[in-house]
Amino acid sequence: MFKTRITDDERTSPEFNQNKSEWVQRITAFRQVLTEVRKGGGERAIERQHKKGRLTARERIARLLDPGARFFELMTLAGYGMYDEWGGAPSGGGVAGVGRVAGRDWMIIANDATVKAGAFFPITAKKVIRAQTIALENRIPTIYLVDSAGGFLPLQDEVFPDQDDFGRIFYLNARMSALGIPQISAIMGNCVAGGAYLPVMTDVLIMTEGSGLYLAGPALVKAAIGQELSSDELGGARVHAEVSGTVDFYEPGDEAALRRVREVAALYSERGLAPWAKNRALPEPPAYDPEDLYGLVSPSGERPYDVREVIARIVDGSRFLEYRPGWGETIVTGYARIGGFPVAIVANQRLVIKKRERIEVGGVIYPEAADKAARFILEANQMFVPLVFLQDVTG
Repeated sequence: MFKTRITDDERTSPEFNQNKSEWVQRITAFRQVLTEVRKGGGERAIERQHKKGRLTARERIARLLDPGARFFELMTLAGYGMYDEWGGAPSGGGVAGVGRVAGRDWMIIANDATVKAGAFFPITAKKVIRAQTIALENRIPTIYLVDSAGGFLPLQDEVFPDQDDFGRIFYLNARMSALGIPQISAIMGNCVAGGAYLPVMTDVLIMTEGSGLYLAGPALVKAAIGQELSSDELGGARVHAEVSGTVDFYEPGDEAALRRVREVAALYSERGLAPWAKNRALPEPPAYDPEDLYGLVSPSGERPYDVREVIARIVDGSRFLEYRPGWGETIVTGYARIGGFPVAIVANQRLVIKKRERIEVGGVIYPEAADKAARFILEANQMFVPLVFLQDVTG
């Protein structure tokens, strides 16, 4: 176990407590930003969604999860500060994360219809692709809660142009299917144009009354061929359940659809775990108080610190098996466990390293440190151990 050098006197020092006070202020401000982002399109947009008899993306996820289960949200700040000229795209216009459904962890990807009717901004596509990639690499079954108007037309030229944009979503659908990773979709509102491909490529498709699934909406059909059709006649849930045969389950509303998703999810057996997930030990807390991190690291970045002290307050039992500790010392590498799972840690060392031939400045990557990190990452990849990067680097 790592032996801390932080003393009680240091914990009560003015500098330590000043650091702590400033970090608490910054974290409080950060949490306020998260609260605002999680409101999506705002109170009026949420009210409009409720008037349609539909839940918001976050409400749907909350009802989908097992009672008391935690939702580990990913990429909450995607789109933050972007697209202001179009009213913004809070959380990138969607919600993604991992949560427990029917006793098993699932990746959940939900369109936020309170943000431009769930339309895909360029960042929305990248967020979905990132979530799918995480699910693919870690063999996590995936649930899509679809409520989207398709591509955001004013920016459609930016949605499709490269391999990491909209079309790759469907490629990843196919890859996940080929690997036997379960995918379930529930259409709970609009599912138009390019967005209509995703749910029909999944294993199970659920659709609610009043939802629409079509490549072109009624207005476009009328403009193109002069035929007048309602949304339900063109691509409503009943049409796809009874005429096209596209939908597996036809449900009256959001609550019923979410119950059906849970029922279907419970049918899948646990299989295909990522290799690292099979090697879990009993989780334990760090031996040292994580609250020390507030005072240990200077918010200004000016004060040097030993990154091993940081690691000791993150990893299980504060145990850290360091890799090549005497070489390339401005990067600290080694193995530990977090939550019982094995991890490989690559961390920038901010202490000044005094060597016989030279003094190395903390936070700078020297050739030996870069070589050590590269070799360590290769070794971790060979062992199928996930990597954790603790970055505080000047270059």
